[in-house]
Amino acid sequence: MISELRCAICGSSYRPDDVDYTCPTCGQAGTLDVLYDYDALRQSVSREAVARSSDSSMWRYRPLLPLREGVAVPPLMVGGTPLYDAPRVAEALGCAQVWIKDDGRNPTGSLKDRASALIVARAVANGIQVVTTASTGNAAAALAGLAASVGLAAVIFVPEAAPEAKIAQLLTYGATVLLVKGNYDAAFDLAVAAAERYGWYNRNTGMNPYTLEGKKTVAFEIAEQLGWQMPDAVVVSVGDGNIISGVHKGLNDLYALGWIDRIPRLIGIQADGSAACYQAWSIGADPAQMQPINAQTVADSIAADLPRDRVKAVRAIRETDGAFVCVPDEAILAAIPLLARQSGVFAEPAGAAAYAGAKAALDSGVLSPADRIVVLVTGSGLKDIRSAMRVAGSGYPVAPDPTEVEKVRLALGLPALK
Repeated sequence: MISELRCAICGSSYRPDDVDYTCPTCGQAGTLDVLYDYDALRQSVSREAVARSSDSSMWRYRPLLPLREGVAVPPLMVGGTPLYDAPRVAEALGCAQVWIKDDGRNPTGSLKDRASALIVARAVANGIQVVTTASTGNAAAALAGLAASVGLAAVIFVPEAAPEAKIAQLLTYGATVLLVKGNYDAAFDLAVAAAERYGWYNRNTGMNPYTLEGKKTVAFEIAEQLGWQMPDAVVVSVGDGNIISGVHKGLNDLYALGWIDRIPRLIGIQADGSAACYQAWSIGADPAQMQPINAQTVADSIAADLPRDRVKAVRAIRETDGAFVCVPDEAILAAIPLLARQSGVFAEPAGAAAYAGAKAALDSGVLSPADRIVVLVTGSGLKDIRSAMRVAGSGYPVAPDPTEVEKVRLALGLPALK
């Protein structure tokens, strides 16, 4: 039920078969919105029909996704991730209520499995033999894993400095891994060039309009898990801008269908060292004219010199009366154990950035103590064990002697129950 692809910059409209990636006029900055015939959708699908579905994955929302009926989807269980009520997090942050959406529970450990599941399904449906992407690690792992699940070849471009655990995932899945001597943006451009030269299907974030369509399913789940009653805000870490754009698109789809009565504010969190979207938003600049920065942050998943979905990301904040908030790497790292100890959710730095940003937003007045918020955790802490080890503390070496256990117990003030 796709009605058109529309450029986020110039508004030009294209038929789905007319263009594969971005607007021919506006270039790579001109990412495309996938729009639907919402009148027809309202007649053919309802919240009640979704609720009756026995499928707990992202495919329960298949009527709202750009995939032809009858097309097979990858077998891995993508989506259906938990939304936890987290009262101790709410108390620590200083707001009325907090829910944690743990998308690190996806098959390869990040929200980006949602995008890759849709891209792989579309590739198989169209007889494509090779898929490719550039990534700091999570999108790459997602594509490698989902491609492996259907026997599709994947060629992955990652910066050579990507965390070892992420590179190990790619190699284990059998992807062809090219370690680029440069940063994410260099890998992105090389993947584009290779895809153009060899005819591979390019999953690159933002550039491929259907990545966002997969990611929007996280917004569908949040809405359904909350009984279609919207929180006051959703807090999302931002690098390339595609995830927050996906959340925005999902909420817009639901609002257009009449399934929710309002769209919550979106709060985008960036690292101080990778804050291109924040900088453009804070001065009211045109994101399409954004210039590259030299991004440096421990949160590799949100490091981007030039965010590729920058126009939609800034639009998401402006249209929801939201805000961008920046946090230093020290706060991001500190948030890893804080979030884990208050909720039991283990996040990689980019996921923990949402917690750190929520705290900063409340401290600065961007969010109110009366607000009810969702904090979106985009990736598992197992993706970057080294970062967690920097801040998690160390154990207590002891000899195999009960008296040494007693010394530790007394030092820590642990109770003896008998």
